Amino acid sequence: MSYISRVVLVVIASCCGLAPLFAHAQAFPTKPIRIIVPYPPGGGVDIIARTVANRMSETIGQQVLVDNRAGGGTVIGTELVARAPADGYTLLLTNIAFGANPALQKKLPYDSEKDLVPVCLAALLPSFLVVHPSLPVKSVRELVALAKARPGQLSYASAGNGSLLHLSMERFKYAAGINILHVPYKGAAPALADVLGGQLAIMFIAGPPALGHIKSGKLRTLGVTSSERLALVADVPTIAESGYPGFEIYDWEGILGPAGMPAAVVSKLNAEVNRVVTSPEIKQRIADQGATAGGGSAADLGERIKREIALWHKIVKETGIAIE
Repeated sequence: MSYISRVVLVVIASCCGLAPLFAHAQAFPTKPIRIIVPYPPGGGVDIIARTVANRMSETIGQQVLVDNRAGGGTVIGTELVARAPADGYTLLLTNIAFGANPALQKKLPYDSEKDLVPVCLAALLPSFLVVHPSLPVKSVRELVALAKARPGQLSYASAGNGSLLHLSMERFKYAAGINILHVPYKGAAPALADVLGGQLAIMFIAGPPALGHIKSGKLRTLGVTSSERLALVADVPTIAESGYPGFEIYDWEGILGPAGMPAAVVSKLNAEVNRVVTSPEIKQRIADQGATAGGGSAADLGERIKREIALWHKIVKETGIAIE
């Protein structure tokens, strides 16, 4: 057999070996896709997940379902995905807690950097520092002054240990040198309900569940965690310009899957999420929630997660944030 013939046979054999992978990617998906949200319904993560899932159901050729699996500071839902078959049919839409948990929790039932792989960034959300109107403060400076005058007597609500709302307030407390007690809830929706009802007076809250209450005056907004003021509430100053330069926190919301997913499936999912979040209609819907649409490569999200894990290790060490 000639050299050329042997080369041809090797190429054919290689192509035959890759054929099942290409066939799988071309066929995918052949059944509904489930996106696990490690929070209860009604919060910012859930709203973005449903916005993306509903449109993906139209574009990808199969139903995309949102499955809320709250608990354990997002660990329950995250572990479920980490242990799922690596076929692309079980995904995770997670957020800042994924980057913070390795620093906050001594022993996770999964390896954040090895057991899950990035697919695509869905959105970026700043948070609002809000108070019940009965609290006699109208600015970040006035809240800090009140907290210093009444150390340990004020309480704030959060969506749970390790949540964006918890991490944002603890970082703010550290920056401002104040002591406000933490009351964790099982999700943003019940926490927000109690702040609206006046049972607690203070919280950080992401835009989607709060904007209506902010605009109606049921919540008084003191500041926003973005680097610049938001067009939707242009009269609300950033926390940075309220006396804390450099204070900036965004809740990144990204889609991940179990490690070992075929590269072609990750690529297809990434392309579909990009198509959804960069479409004019969905971009506007996300903007209406006070957020910025995501997109980009799986590698981009992977780099963001690495930076977040390193950042929160630093912040947790500096602030002493702990899971209560």
